[in-house]
Amino acid sequence: MTTSHANVRQLLRGKARDLAHLVRTRRVSSVEVTRATFEAIAELNSKYGAFVELDRRRALRAAHVADERIARGGELPSFLGVPTGIKDHEHMRGMHTRVGSRALTWVLWPLDGVLVQSCRDGGFVLCGKLATSELAILPYVDTAIHPPALNPLDTSRYAGGSSGGPAAAVASGMLSIAPGSDGAGSTRIPASFCGLVGWKASRHVVYNEHRKIDPIGLASNGPIAHDVRDAALLLDVLAGRPMHSERAREDSFIAACERAPKKLRIRFCVNSWIAPVDPEIQSAVRRTAKLLEEMGHDVDEGPTLEAAVDDFLPLMSRLIAGIPLPKIGDRFTEPVTRWLRAQGRRVSDETMWETKLKFETKVFKWFGDADVWLMPTTPSFAPKVGSFAGLEPEALFHAAAPSGSLTAPFNASGQPAVTLPAGRASHGLPIGVQLIGRVGADHSLFGLAATLEAALGASA
Repeated sequence: MTTSHANVRQLLRGKARDLAHLVRTRRVSSVEVTRATFEAIAELNSKYGAFVELDRRRALRAAHVADERIARGGELPSFLGVPTGIKDHEHMRGMHTRVGSRALTWVLWPLDGVLVQSCRDGGFVLCGKLATSELAILPYVDTAIHPPALNPLDTSRYAGGSSGGPAAAVASGMLSIAPGSDGAGSTRIPASFCGLVGWKASRHVVYNEHRKIDPIGLASNGPIAHDVRDAALLLDVLAGRPMHSERAREDSFIAACERAPKKLRIRFCVNSWIAPVDPEIQSAVRRTAKLLEEMGHDVDEGPTLEAAVDDFLPLMSRLIAGIPLPKIGDRFTEPVTRWLRAQGRRVSDETMWETKLKFETKVFKWFGDADVWLMPTTPSFAPKVGSFAGLEPEALFHAAAPSGSLTAPFNASGQPAVTLPAGRASHGLPIGVQLIGRVGADHSLFGLAATLEAALGASA
């Protein structure tokens, strides 16, 4: 091996596919990278609160197996030997599934869930569980059972949520990439706050193993990554294409990144229907719209989607109410969780489906004949730690809701959406802009996102 120890640590801050290439070509071993990962976790996790449980012994064993597999040659998985972590609402054999809740601290799971198995099929070395908000509800991570997930760019602020642990781990250099999940913006919000790429696929692109809890398919597992191509490669793995190929399959998302889109009809808006959008975020959206126009697309400003928190609340609360807890479990949950579960128990099946159809119809009508919409990912920057302390449950929910006001509608409609870093504000925090495509148009959206990412980088 020719890579120094210091350089191995630096690799964790780079692109995951580059790290995978170095491991696959034996320029660095998976064991070296995995040891460097645990060293980074030991150094950084107390600052950022990304990991909530570690699995060093099995991770190092998996790394040894990966190195042996590479030495034998043959067809190899895309991320063979690359370390990652699993958000703590997914089941990983031999590990706890606490989902940030005192009600579930005792749950030790015997089998891998579908997402974890997909990650293993993709070759990842699984280092442990990553922090999430209680029952993966809130757009920030600050629970009663572990420290909050903090933003590596400003530790006075949250990393976002509910995939705050994955975002904090990637942004801080503990991991090069991580899967998250998105039920109302939970990959896009923390990715935006932490200067990363977060992707929510169209409904049904990734298998939904939680259909009993989430029958309408609000949530989708997806990547948090340093760039669009890393996100595409991980989404390919999650969608059932785990193997590396020197020539990517035509139907893969990574191949779609190399296809510049034809002239698209793109509309943009700079406002939120719930909360004012920070002027610097508005300016970033307008700059991005100008770039898209310079790239040859037909770009014009459109109306703001008129919606309200109460349009989405029945869907979210019903999902939360469906999460199975022990009979006395509710008394151990946080007040806002109990409030949401109580709201959700009042939502019948009929009301749930009617609400979903009504909200979805409203979104599609607003989307109109556009191919893509551009908008802010969040109306404001990452909230300060403790911002919601002391609020009554309903007030807390409504205070936190603006963070997801520009992301949640597309969970209801099932459309693909991605947040991209679009520069920094005057105070240094990153700004995320969001692209939303038509249902099923994930490949086209990847082509546009990869092209726009390059333009944003060139204009920085």
